[in-house]
Amino acid sequence: MIYRVAGSGPPVVLIHGMINSSVHWESVALRLADSYTVIAPDLIGHGDSATPRGDYSLGAHAAGIRDLLAAIGVDSATIVGHSLGGGIAMVFFYQFPQRVERLALISSGGLGHEVSPLLRGAALPGASALLALAAHRSVPAALMHASERLRRRGSSKGVYLRAIARALQPLERAGAREAFLQTLRSVIDVRGQRVSALDRLYLLEDAMPTMVVWGGRDHTIPVLHGRRTHEAVPGSRFEILPRAAHFPNLEDPEGLAAVLRDFLETTSPARIDDADWGGLIAHRSPRSRRSETAAR
Repeated sequence: MIYRVAGSGPPVVLIHGMINSSVHWESVALRLADSYTVIAPDLIGHGDSATPRGDYSLGAHAAGIRDLLAAIGVDSATIVGHSLGGGIAMVFFYQFPQRVERLALISSGGLGHEVSPLLRGAALPGASALLALAAHRSVPAALMHASERLRRRGSSKGVYLRAIARALQPLERAGAREAFLQTLRSVIDVRGQRVSALDRLYLLEDAMPTMVVWGGRDHTIPVLHGRRTHEAVPGSRFEILPRAAHFPNLEDPEGLAAVLRDFLETTSPARIDDADWGGLIAHRSPRSRRSETAAR
């Protein structure tokens, strides 16, 4: 696993989305690096990390980040996840709550069924051949050229095209395409998102400083998912970045860095131990509810 680090201070881990990489966090990371140690990994199968044949589930990605932090001597950190990375961040919290100080979800997956038709289509049989065509070096080059033309015209859509081009470039490698498809199919099928954290959001109540951020123009995952999550987690924060679509880290890095910094500076890190976790789980368990009913 390849990772990039900037700055010094309390650790903040930035988890990228599907077929993105740590490079997509650069502008945000550099804006936080004056006060924080920002750690941005390339998930296995993404960016410059290895593409082995193996497990690409959310749990496996979360365990990989746990191992990375353990190897570099980081016991706990603020965990920030974008899109797929938001789903991984929530699983990381669920599996390793003692290692999480705060949780920030950016246009996150795993919070509702709906997702763009493009992602649902990529889960169809035969998508591998189409992906190989889309990742041919001529396609990202054409997208980058179109992005530059839009930028010169003052259009913000060029940022989105550039993000797609950057995402497609690593998929020239067959191993990267296979890793992408395995990751995608672990969370999405033709009907939409197939994994959900909604039944575990109660674990965040009061125990974990939580912020939900969404791009106001996001058509990949609807902003309604963010609003519902904010409502489901009392005490959470909800921020809309009106200039951004699905990639706030690229489309409005200044705005995203600003809300992250405010979140970091105005909340205290959580400290959850095994005894606390047992209490959180038991608070909503069926046995607990039956006991409450019997007491009444």
